[in-house]
Amino acid sequence: MRLWRRATRAVVSGGSYAVVAMLSVQPSPAEAFDFSSLDIFGLFGTKDQPPPANATTLPYKLEFDLGDAADAKALTRALQDASLLYRLRQDAPPDGETLARRMAADLNPLVDALWSQGYFNAELAIAVDGASLKVGAEPNATLVRALEAHRNRDAVPITVRVKPGPVFGFRNIEVVQRDESGPPAITDPAKVSRLKPGDAATSAALRSAQASLVDYLRNQSRPLAKIVELRPVVDHATGIMDVTYVVDPGPIAGFGDVTIGQTVDVPPAVVRSFIYLEPGDPYSPKALADTRKSVATIPAIGSVRIREADKLDTAGNLPIFVDITERPKRLIGFSARYSTIDGPAVKTYWEHRNLFGGAERLRIEGDLFLAPRIDGTKIQKFGDFEQSDIGGRFAFSFLKPALYGSRYDFLLDGMATRERVGTNRYGGYTARYANVTTAIRRRFSDTFSVQAGIEVERGQTSDVLGQIDYTLVGIPLSVKYDSTDSLLDATRGIRAIASVAPYPTFLGSTVGVVQTKAALSGYYALDDDARYVLAGRIGLGSIAGAELAEIPATRRFYAGGGGSVRGYAYRSLAPLGPLGQLTGGRSLFEASVEARIKITDTIGIVPFADAGTAFSSTLPDFKEKLQYSAGLGLRYYTPIGPIRVDVAAPLNPRKGDKPFALYVSIGQAF
Repeated sequence: MRLWRRATRAVVSGGSYAVVAMLSVQPSPAEAFDFSSLDIFGLFGTKDQPPPANATTLPYKLEFDLGDAADAKALTRALQDASLLYRLRQDAPPDGETLARRMAADLNPLVDALWSQGYFNAELAIAVDGASLKVGAEPNATLVRALEAHRNRDAVPITVRVKPGPVFGFRNIEVVQRDESGPPAITDPAKVSRLKPGDAATSAALRSAQASLVDYLRNQSRPLAKIVELRPVVDHATGIMDVTYVVDPGPIAGFGDVTIGQTVDVPPAVVRSFIYLEPGDPYSPKALADTRKSVATIPAIGSVRIREADKLDTAGNLPIFVDITERPKRLIGFSARYSTIDGPAVKTYWEHRNLFGGAERLRIEGDLFLAPRIDGTKIQKFGDFEQSDIGGRFAFSFLKPALYGSRYDFLLDGMATRERVGTNRYGGYTARYANVTTAIRRRFSDTFSVQAGIEVERGQTSDVLGQIDYTLVGIPLSVKYDSTDSLLDATRGIRAIASVAPYPTFLGSTVGVVQTKAALSGYYALDDDARYVLAGRIGLGSIAGAELAEIPATRRFYAGGGGSVRGYAYRSLAPLGPLGQLTGGRSLFEASVEARIKITDTIGIVPFADAGTAFSSTLPDFKEKLQYSAGLGLRYYTPIGPIRVDVAAPLNPRKGDKPFALYVSIGQAF
């Protein structure tokens, strides 16, 4: 009975320790360059090389002998994580007595590690030169002499010999409710726990089942649910385990008062504006996760911590506490992107995240990029560069969140751009223009918002259809829905945005048009860890109210480029006009599909396919030819988002299209 109580501790408490240890030794990208683990030409030490033999200490080398165990590598790692001998292998003891006691202290933790992996009939011994130490035995003089025999000669050869035996499996899995007077809170325990008879009886499986049971109950608006007892029973003769979970589901509850923790410079009213929980709303872990994500969208806030009270209030609701940390107020940064077709581009920016003390954000940025030649000439050498070969953009954006503590935000954006877009083969357009837009955004929830504003743009464009000097004054309206779990690397949810912007002549526009855009993308993870994700995107556009030649070239639709149909030059897919040169279109269709596959925690591959083009008609005419491309991407996942490297090839290239294109940037393509 005493031995079984220790086994229970090994499975439950000892298992928790194993998880921490396992997480602490997960490989990271830097480990490939950790010279401390190498011994190159004797210049670097290694932790597996014991200290040199000497007269004052007893250095030792430790080996694990698991025979022909099927999972010897993983089991050896578990034993190393539990072993004091292994952790202290660079700290040689002074004598055989001390080393023998260190060996004896290892026996129970090693047994616990074996049991946590489901090896309840494992045989274990720690041996040195024929002398061995087994569970329940104390170090004797024979062992101490065997250890001392190596003093000042060599490292003591210590071997942990294990005969794991078979892995035990589960037989009966039960979930009982501590208070059996009411209806059962879990009606299908096997489905919820995800344990099946025959599964390996490991501590990881027990912990996973426990987490699944508690998560299920919390998702049923039972925030105080917990496992009050775990009753594992091991039958050593038959190699099976029966397990019973005793659950306390707790009462069904709602959210109570939401308390904002102490802030430094961000007003609590701003934080509260981004919290959509109200007292009495049904408790939900997802709502808490959504709240954390919503508050984190405030630029001035760096991290968000949500704490739950340990008991319900007098109304039967659970109080919530929201604590934040604030980011540095000022930021300066630099970014770069590159495409083999569109060339390099660089950006520098400065940002203030709390300009007037109300979490206002002001961002100023400048871009420089290569403006492609569209007149048939080429840049052959450095001396061929002209000033017009460099495009530029200066932009600013101002955000005032939570006007007067409400869920209205004020936005002001402006930019001035000089650009040349197209290809030598199909021409394009040149443009100089400036734009200012001011808007009010109303947030209805953490996923849904609407926006309305006023936009003014003045500029000049020139292409094969002629030169247009124009003024546009409009009222842009937009609707946005975003239930995704990440801005730069979404794995679940839907992102949709639709906008309509009328530019009537009675407001001062030189050409009366109505521009409509819509984009929808969806993300579906095939597994719980989101290592396999399917992603798709559709984009549509239409402009009506004027003839094509009257519409500024910058407002016409084009497809192609790293965020559109990859493999084709940026904005190079559109109807052709006089001399076979691009004119842009009055409508647009784009579609993409990707399979995002993580090979490791930091490396992934992404096969993808794109399609799309612009049309001369006001609405997409699918009788016209679409352009298609396909490719393969590489992703390197970092804390700030994935670094994207895509190689794409046109599937039905036009004359003059390059055979492939390479894109490098931060963030997924969509």
